[in-house]
Amino acid sequence: MAESVNLNLPERSSSTAANGLHSVLRRLNQNMQRDELVQQTTDNLRKTLQVDRVVVYYFYTRWEGQVTFESLSRPGLSILGSTGPDECFNQEYAELYLAGRVRAIADIETAQITVCHRDFLRSLYVRANLVVPILIPTGLWGLLVAHHCQSDRPWSQQDIDTVQKAAFTLAKAPSILRSE
Repeated sequence: MAESVNLNLPERSSSTAANGLHSVLRRLNQNMQRDELVQQTTDNLRKTLQVDRVVVYYFYTRWEGQVTFESLSRPGLSILGSTGPDECFNQEYAELYLAGRVRAIADIETAQITVCHRDFLRSLYVRANLVVPILIPTGLWGLLVAHHCQSDRPWSQQDIDTVQKAAFTLAKAPSILRSE
């Protein structure tokens, strides 16, 4: 028979408990709305651009983050949870994206990128890469990234505009702004 443990917790009024529960439910609902919006956005972009993978790299602290959402053409391409090599994404790159940089690489094998960056993209089976910042009023929330893995891919201005529009939509979403 299990023993009862007395934690000596202070009693709360029912209104305090109700307010706490309401707050938790509100945050949970906001997170669900944000997650649904981001997943729909990545799915739509992957289909529209006809690429192998679209991901959101979310910054959980200044210049440190990970892939938190992805849409894949096939399950074997998953990089969910990937953080990337710290030595490749440094203050200089972060500042460029914070300033609105868009980076479209048609072929990582011929692009003017660092060896570290090329090796990292190869490890993810990326051949072409399109990166757009998700900028909110407080700074760089994340990166919206399209990967073409099967071959090189020249990114059209329409491709770039499409990803920029999606990043802007995410940045203005109340569920993302409230999550900060």
